[in-house]
Amino acid sequence: MDDKNNKNSIIRLFNVNKRYGGKLALKDITLDIEQGEFIFIAGPSRAEKSTLLRILYLAEKVSEGQILIDGMNLARISSSKLPLLRRRFGMVFQDFKLIPNRTVYENVALVLEAAGKKSSYIRKKVMQVLSTTGMKKKFKALPPTLSGGEQQRVAVARAVFGDPSIILADEPTGSLDSKSAQAVLDFLMEYHKKEATVLIASHNLHLLESTVRGKNIEIRDGIIKRTAML
Repeated sequence: MDDKNNKNSIIRLFNVNKRYGGKLALKDITLDIEQGEFIFIAGPSRAEKSTLLRILYLAEKVSEGQILIDGMNLARISSSKLPLLRRRFGMVFQDFKLIPNRTVYENVALVLEAAGKKSSYIRKKVMQVLSTTGMKKKFKALPPTLSGGEQQRVAVARAVFGDPSIILADEPTGSLDSKSAQAVLDFLMEYHKKEATVLIASHNLHLLESTVRGKNIEIRDGIIKRTAML
């Protein structure tokens, strides 16, 4: 594999397939994503957009093919090093995945607590990112008491809390009203300006197109149908 023309590539996929039993979910996916790109992964429901994000997030392994993250071949990385590599990612889930009996502060702080950071640093960082996402006043609240938009903003805050170089967002606005959806996208755009690579999987391409220019990767039935700039 020749890297001379891909010096700025942070994610590369080569002929990736993903199987679930006898079903081929992702079919011959080849992608080259540069550092700092804003990518829309568009397609209808069951197009396997979420599957693509899960294999990028290292939550699942590919069946065939290769993935390189910043030049590192995932097939050659030991399982003990995968958690360290995963910290380079921030993941925003459609269903939030917040811990219901932990406060907003605690949900966000877990990221750096797991990394062994000092409590004084964690508190300063948590309040800073909650302020940026408009959730500072709710830092003591439990997730079930928040609206869907508020929970998603907490989920975004958690995803970017460790200053990841890659942010993956799976239908981050799917269950939100237009105002809340715009607030979430605005924050992701702000973080993109800090040179993070952002990939958003969504069926709502119209909302994305009206928000920011980027690259659109259209997936249908697990196959990349087209790639275009918006």
